[in-house]
Amino acid sequence: MKVLIDCEFSGIVRAAFRKLGHDAWSCDLLPAEDGSPYHIVGDAIKAAYEGRTWEDGRLSAEPWDLMICHPPCTHLAVSGARYFAAKRADGRQQEAIEFVRKLLDAPIEKIALEQPISIISSVIRKPDQIIQPWMFGHGETKATCLWLKNLPKLIPTNIVDGRDDRIHKMPPGPDRWKKRSTTYQGIANAMAEQWGKMC
Repeated sequence: MKVLIDCEFSGIVRAAFRKLGHDAWSCDLLPAEDGSPYHIVGDAIKAAYEGRTWEDGRLSAEPWDLMICHPPCTHLAVSGARYFAAKRADGRQQEAIEFVRKLLDAPIEKIALEQPISIISSVIRKPDQIIQPWMFGHGETKATCLWLKNLPKLIPTNIVDGRDDRIHKMPPGPDRWKKRSTTYQGIANAMAEQWGKMC
């Protein structure tokens, strides 16, 4: 299966799919943190719509079978609601909403879009599923919404004790946004194992 993990620089979800034999690529404006050659540094919308992958040392246009996208939540997550008035006034929030719409409307048969609790629920549509890390082997809380197109809901793989809100309590710092946006390994594995069978 040809898989695009859009707006991912960590490589966690991409690696989970590649481990199972899929032709998976990540795309982000940032380079891949894991140094993988299976990463496109570039525009997420262009990658989604043009089906760009790397083959034989050159980019070629081929359609994706599945896209999992993690668009930035900075202007959309309700955790930052106190800043919404300013973000609406200067257009940042509308720009973020349009970015999400374009990803959801991409010409790809199967799509999953991931975000924390956000205004996407009220301005586009409600999510198809809300998952937590503790459903997939991580004893933490971090409500994650999934908007799905032609994909089933994820089935929990390892419900564990512990409901620590580590992400919420994370202290300020230059890498806080990266740590907060990283996909949990158990969730990445579930995506690859469950959705990867749908080719």
